Amino acid sequence: MTALPELSIVAPCYNEAAGLAGFVLRMAAAAEAAVGAGFYELILVDDGSRDPTWSVIQGLSVDNPAIVGVRLSRNHGHQLAVTAGLSLVRGARVLIIDADLQDPPELVGPMIEKLDQGFDVVFGRRRTRAGESAFKLATAGLFYRTLSALADSEIPLDTGDFRLMSRRIVDRLNAMPERDRFIRGMVAWLGGRQTEILYDRDARATGETHYTLRRMLRLATDGLTSFSTAPLRLATALAGLGVAAAAGLLVYVLIGFLTGHATPGWTSLALIVVFFSTAQLICLAIFGEYLGRTYMQAKGRPLYLIDEIRAARPREDD
Repeated sequence: MTALPELSIVAPCYNEAAGLAGFVLRMAAAAEAAVGAGFYELILVDDGSRDPTWSVIQGLSVDNPAIVGVRLSRNHGHQLAVTAGLSLVRGARVLIIDADLQDPPELVGPMIEKLDQGFDVVFGRRRTRAGESAFKLATAGLFYRTLSALADSEIPLDTGDFRLMSRRIVDRLNAMPERDRFIRGMVAWLGGRQTEILYDRDARATGETHYTLRRMLRLATDGLTSFSTAPLRLATALAGLGVAAAAGLLVYVLIGFLTGHATPGWTSLALIVVFFSTAQLICLAIFGEYLGRTYMQAKGRPLYLIDEIRAARPREDD
């Protein structure tokens, strides 16, 4: 066995006890086929699960010495769980994959082949998405296309965090200290040679999705505010529109006054008040979102807290 693994795999886990053994079985078989037994590590990050996920990880680590179990102090969210795993990887190539078996572990072999051709990142682009509602598909498509249109850097459409990266990209990603992380956007921003692999995404093997509507909206907000200043420009546009509307109303009032056709009434006044009040509230909400993120970043708190690392082999970070 080499001193350092050729492949590191990071899999965030939240309430995945029921299907985790099946995921490890497939992932380990795919990794061994790609790089050989003993030449990979599988980092399972328990993101504050409420079910026996951590107990399952402990048991699996006894049977498979390639497994590294990481237990976070609480539920930090998918993006920070991935970040915690990336901080511990030792391999020359690093794969991010969810433990729900929606993304096929068997693609790691073709991904490695592309990475060995000189690419820095190989990301999976979803051709189809089984087991997902029409609402989820429609909102996901709208989000990716809106983000692509507004983002300051090009972010690939219809891609998640399922990707294989070179060590150079991972080191640069780990050096980015931002708190509100949108990893697929951060990797795209890093540049380098990036390519895709098309695949059909399966339905979850067990359980149900942990990405509720609230979490999806939060992720969308992170993506838009982290990689685009378009919302701030929207506030400027609304302010300009308000000034133009005010100028038009002023002209209208003056003409009415000079021609003697000024008619008192509450309807026009109510419309004016509603328009300007709504525009002001939208602008304040946008400014508040950016200001709040700046405030949280300025605190300098750790992105995540690790309670325990379980590994059969000694590690320098233990």
